[in-house]
Amino acid sequence: MQSLKEIFTQGEDLIGKSITALGWIRSVRKSKAFSFIVLNDGSTQNNLQIIADQDISDYEIVSTMMTGTSVKITGKIVASGGQGQSIEMQAESVEVIGQVDEDFPLQKKATSMEFLRDVSHLRARTQTFGAIWRIGHALQFATHEFFNNKGFVNIHTPIITALDAEGAGDMFKVSTMDFARIPTSDKGEVDFSDDYFGEETTLTVSGQLQAESMVIGLGKVYTFGPTFRSENSNTKRHLAEFWMVEPEMAFVDLEDVADLAAEYVKYLISYALKNCADEMEFLNRRPRIKGGKLGPSINEKEEHLELLRQVADSEFKRISYTDAMKICDEADREFEFPTSWGAEMQTEHEKYLAEEYFKGPVIVTDYPKDFKAFYMKKNEDGKTVRAMDVLVPGVGEIIGGAQREDDLEKLKAAIAEKGMNAADLDWYLDLRRWGSVPHGGFGLGFERALLYITGMNNVRDVIPFPRTPKNAKF
Repeated sequence: MQSLKEIFTQGEDLIGKSITALGWIRSVRKSKAFSFIVLNDGSTQNNLQIIADQDISDYEIVSTMMTGTSVKITGKIVASGGQGQSIEMQAESVEVIGQVDEDFPLQKKATSMEFLRDVSHLRARTQTFGAIWRIGHALQFATHEFFNNKGFVNIHTPIITALDAEGAGDMFKVSTMDFARIPTSDKGEVDFSDDYFGEETTLTVSGQLQAESMVIGLGKVYTFGPTFRSENSNTKRHLAEFWMVEPEMAFVDLEDVADLAAEYVKYLISYALKNCADEMEFLNRRPRIKGGKLGPSINEKEEHLELLRQVADSEFKRISYTDAMKICDEADREFEFPTSWGAEMQTEHEKYLAEEYFKGPVIVTDYPKDFKAFYMKKNEDGKTVRAMDVLVPGVGEIIGGAQREDDLEKLKAAIAEKGMNAADLDWYLDLRRWGSVPHGGFGLGFERALLYITGMNNVRDVIPFPRTPKNAKF
C-alpha cells in the first residue's frame, strides 16, 4: 500500500491508474450528486482531494463520514484542475475503517493552542502539528548526520544519576522507597542505604560530565537524550522534560566550540528549509489569529523564513559579555532586568543584541564566573570563564557551551568555591589527573531549536506531550 507521500512523488505518472489510499478525513463536503473528500495519512503536508460520485456503489457510506474518520478509498488518479495540486482521485469504492462521533474535538475551524494541549493525544491529526513532528524528525536525522559526518561518536549517557551536573539543585528525585515510611538517620536525614541504588539519585539535568569521560579517549563524542529540570517555571521557553544535544571535543579551545555551534545551527536551518519545504511554508503562512488562536510566530515583525535564511547565510558576530552588557546599558531603552557588569544576561538582553543591535546571530563569550557552572575554565583575569552562548533573532539563546577546566587544582578550587562535595566528583577529577587535555562542548535544547525553526510561539507546542509544573497528563 502506498503512502500519500509516495503517491504525490509519482504524481502525474499515476494518471489513469487505479490505486488505494488510506488515511483520515480532514474534511468532507457532501451533496446528493457528489462529494469532495480531503484525505491525509500523516506522511506528507499535502492532502489528497478525492471526488466521490453518486454512481459508486458505496456512496451512501460517504454520508456517514465526518472529519477524523479513518477510511480506505480506491480510485483512479486523474489530472487536477484545482490550484496547488497536480493530481486528484476519482473514487471507485469507499470503506470506513474507524468512524467518529459528533464529539470529535478537532474540526476544520481554528482551535486555540491551549485547547489542543489538553488533547495532546490528538494533536498529530492536525496540519500544524503534523508539520511540526515531521520537521522534528528531520532535524533529529540532521543532527546525527551532522555529527557523524564530522567524526563524532554517539554515546548514551545515564538518565538516572547521583550527580548534579549543573550544581543548581533543580532535580527530580528517583526512589523506590515507600513515601509513607521514609527511613531517617539518627540526625533526622533521609537514609538512602536501603533504597534501590543505595544512595540519593535523580533524573539527569545533563549528560555533559559523562560525555567528558568518553571524549578523553574517543576525541569527539555527542549525546542526544532526555534531560530533566524541576525548575518551577511556566514560561513559553521552559519544560520539565526535554531533549538535549551535547557534543564534546578534545584538544580544542572556546573558539573551536563556538565555530562548531555556529555551523550546527546553520546546518539545522538549511536542512529544514531544503527537506521540509512544504511544512515550513505551511507553518509560515498559518493564520495569525489573535486571542490565542494558533498564535503568532516568534518572529512577529518579519517574514520568518527570510529570517532563517539570513541566519543560515550569516557570519555569527562575536562579542564578550563585558561589551554586550555595555551595549545594553547604553541602549536607548529601558530593560526590566539590570544591565550592570555581573548581572545575568536575560532573554530581553539577548533578543535586543540579536534582533536590534547586531540584526543577526551573535556569540557572547567570557561570562562572569559567579553565575556559571563549576567546570568552566577560568580566564586569566580570575573573574570570567571561557563560556559562550549563541544568540539568534526571535529566541535569544539557543546554545550554551564552554571550554572545560582541565587543570586539576583549579577545578578543585572551583568545586570548593561552589560549595559542592568533591568526593562525589572524584571520578571527574580523575580525568584531570590522568592525561588531561583542553576540551569543550555545548548543549542545545532540541525543543528550543525546533521552536525557533518552526516559528512556533510556545515550547509546549513542539513536544508531543509537554511536562510542566502541575502537568504530567498522558
